[in-house]
Amino acid sequence: MQAKIIKINSKKCRGCGLCVSTCHQGAIGLVNGKAVLLKENFCDGLGLCLPACPEGAISFVQRKEEKLPCGCPGTHSKAIKRKECAVAAPVHASQLGQWPIQIKLVPANAPYLKNAKVLVSADCAAYAYGNFHNEFMKNKITLIGCPKLDDEDYTKKITAILKANNIKAVTVARMEVPCCSGIENAVKDALKDCGKMIPWQVATISTEGNLLD
Repeated sequence: MQAKIIKINSKKCRGCGLCVSTCHQGAIGLVNGKAVLLKENFCDGLGLCLPACPEGAISFVQRKEEKLPCGCPGTHSKAIKRKECAVAAPVHASQLGQWPIQIKLVPANAPYLKNAKVLVSADCAAYAYGNFHNEFMKNKITLIGCPKLDDEDYTKKITAILKANNIKAVTVARMEVPCCSGIENAVKDALKDCGKMIPWQVATISTEGNLLD
């Protein structure tokens, strides 16, 4: 089933901007006094902007998606180069090293955190990036969350984990969408608050499933 995306009727729109403030993804903006879908790949298809529009100018349409002959989105060259093509890539075993994996459920003193390398990831990232297990999760303890859906600040929990354990390194995997900045900022604040010097890095994944520089 194809994903949905919003469509804005410019004739009905009077430029009130209510849809812009309602869109948490930053996909909508005002151009020449009219609401415009500026970034289609940022639209999550939830439609929170629909009831916000007093003119009924917003509706759902099916998102158009180009696919490769093998069924993968994107281009053949990128997919095969990254070994993410459904035809070219072998099936890999899971690299999950512990349970639970939700940030809010993982005990700060869990034994598997001792001397561990930690991956703090937006939960969407594993679905967006085809080789996520091998490139990000392998040999790491994985902690996932979504600031938008959980509606909470993970800083306190991550700080407690960093303080209680000799964490060797932290990797943050996030999507390019604005709401994912919450998980990156939580890690940055926790690294400042924990009182330790811990190596860390951030990897950003596009909504097309590409690893950005």
